[in-house]
Amino acid sequence: MQDESLTGFLDALASERPTPGGGGAAAVIGAVGAALVSMVCNLTVGKSAYADVEPEVRALLEDAEKLRRRLLRLAAEDVEAFQGVMASYRLPRATDEEKQARSAAIQEALRRATETPLACAEVCSRLLRLSYAITQKGNRNVISDAGVAALAVAAALRSAALNVHVNTGAIRDADFVEAAHRRLQESLSGSDELLEETYRKVRHRMEGEGA
Repeated sequence: MQDESLTGFLDALASERPTPGGGGAAAVIGAVGAALVSMVCNLTVGKSAYADVEPEVRALLEDAEKLRRRLLRLAAEDVEAFQGVMASYRLPRATDEEKQARSAAIQEALRRATETPLACAEVCSRLLRLSYAITQKGNRNVISDAGVAALAVAAALRSAALNVHVNTGAIRDADFVEAAHRRLQESLSGSDELLEETYRKVRHRMEGEGA
């Protein structure tokens, strides 16, 4: 999936096939945000006007690239996880034993399918903080791109949250569901406020304030 063209991915997303779907799209959107963070970093390092923040920007770049690669892996994992869910629903259920085995397989597949968007949400939460940081330190000439990065990452975070909820709604293990929701809330906590603050910072720097 990582080697697929953008056109190929979008064609697959638009098709009647159930995968890739919203979970994979969330991870790809997050990866787009990460790439924009990297872009702003790359257009900041080596510039004399930003020499005083270069070490910090290089560290941000390294983190953004790691998270971008992680999100692309998660996009592929989401496809695999959902295919596992579909396969479990196709298991035979003619006998009581088959019904029990099928039910257990469905529950296990749903748990796996929940872990992937949970991980995506956690990565996007970290990326949102990177977006905020580069908004403050990055090259003012491309600061709007830092804002687009934050908006993309925030959308990916919320999208991943929806995919967590749609899966946990069918999971019977109450302890697993509670733990998943707790992890998700940790990722979501403060994200709306951070996005708004990032957006305000972008606008201020575009207007020449805090340049």
